[in-house]
Amino acid sequence: MSWHPQYRSSKFRHVYGKAASKDKCYDCVPITCNVHDNHFCAVNPSFIAVVTECAGGGAFLVIPIKQTGKLDPHYPRVCGHKGNVLDIKWNPFNDFVIASCSEDATVKIWDIPNQLLKRNITTPKKELLGHARRVGLIEWHPTADNILFSSGYDYKIMIWNLDVKDAVISQPVKILDAHKDVVLSMSFNTDGSLLATACRDRKIRVIDPRAGRVLQEGSYKSHRVNKVLFLGNMKKLFSTGTSGWNNRQIALWDQNDLSVPLLEEDLDGSSGLLFPIYDSDTHMLYVVGKGDGNIRYYEISPEKPYLNFLMEYRSHSPQKGIGTMPKRGLDVAACEIFRFYKLIPTKSLIEPISMIVPRRSESYQEDIYPLTAAAQPALTAQEWLNGINKGPLLVSLRPGSEAMNSVPQFLEPEPLVKATDISQKQGGGGRMLLEDKQERREIKDGRKWLKVEEKLPKNEQMCLSNGFGIFECPPPKTENELLQMYYRQQEEIRRLRELVIQRDVQIKQLELELRNLCMDTGNH
Repeated sequence: MSWHPQYRSSKFRHVYGKAASKDKCYDCVPITCNVHDNHFCAVNPSFIAVVTECAGGGAFLVIPIKQTGKLDPHYPRVCGHKGNVLDIKWNPFNDFVIASCSEDATVKIWDIPNQLLKRNITTPKKELLGHARRVGLIEWHPTADNILFSSGYDYKIMIWNLDVKDAVISQPVKILDAHKDVVLSMSFNTDGSLLATACRDRKIRVIDPRAGRVLQEGSYKSHRVNKVLFLGNMKKLFSTGTSGWNNRQIALWDQNDLSVPLLEEDLDGSSGLLFPIYDSDTHMLYVVGKGDGNIRYYEISPEKPYLNFLMEYRSHSPQKGIGTMPKRGLDVAACEIFRFYKLIPTKSLIEPISMIVPRRSESYQEDIYPLTAAAQPALTAQEWLNGINKGPLLVSLRPGSEAMNSVPQFLEPEPLVKATDISQKQGGGGRMLLEDKQERREIKDGRKWLKVEEKLPKNEQMCLSNGFGIFECPPPKTENELLQMYYRQQEEIRRLRELVIQRDVQIKQLELELRNLCMDTGNH
């Protein structure tokens, strides 16, 4: 009988949650008392936006991300809605544009100024009029610029093209009329070609948004779905809901067969909603409970058991909503792989919670920071509407690296493999004291050669395998694997060239010291 180890080998097995100190929190924030099941918070590297209480109409606050501490009670608001604000979302490609939807049946697009707000913002950049009843959900398209989806209590999902000059848009480019009840959740796959929805009629649907066609539809008698989420491009859906006994429940589905879940698990008997949040870079899934202080996190694998429980962050302060920071706003020096912003209305507090991988080294940890989605769109709105699909542009989180936005990269479903990356690359060099101008010139020449090498086409680049023999490294099977291997090889070449330059400099320094030593002994 074969022996199976109790624990899986995973670099994220010891991830822990760390709450920010009081001075790094946002205090005295009048968080909304609305009972709508949404996050009520949106975050980007520049601002944090939170829906707030407001007498007469609806409003939300936009606070600079670095402005922590107590909030001025007279701090300006964004207040142009005539009813309560139900959802807010930042444009993924513009940190100064935010969309909001409300009980007044409108969707509004707002421009946020770069400097600190001095007065209330009441005039939106654009206003979208099309829904007959209140609008409960909005979602930006993940790869196409200026495409917005909205869902209302008229059971319709509307697709808006914001690439028009009109300040008031009353005609959406497409109306999805496939639901017979209120849509509770919307989620895109990685390239935005498919939309998954959870509806109050207990059904999960996978929809082609441009054709308006329902590709898959399913429900399961023992699972009342509330929220649904695409797990990147792994061909799977994750949903949260309740069981027949009103226990909180999670389920995993094959996106091509929604008749029976691949996995179903009861969590607890609490009544609060569960918000699922997926990080496609690390394949980690976070389940945030509304009304309690817990955040459970799992690792997703393509084979059984699919869902591997890692740990649970616990807190005594219940959260009403949650915001998440995009990857480009994380602190990579602290090995932070995710950051939540927890809304605690009982304390009028927004508390950041960092998910950290414990590492001893202070250098950049490439194995936990793969290429991630950049802040540039891969498509224009019209290109997407014409039927073109492209995955998000990818960027490295390495400090000082430039966004690789010139290469549209298609993200394919990729299996989770053990880390074969080279461990802790050495940084490209601290400053060295040189006594000779010739050595400085050699370093500059070496750096120039590096820049020239980066500009060469792919077929002229040198091929290395990150320390593996050519035959030991399995050939890439997808375009994404090929691109990732290409960028790893470029990093390896750059590292080796800088090491060679450093060694040459050290040799010359030793030669100079020997020469000086010989001269000193000769004089004596």
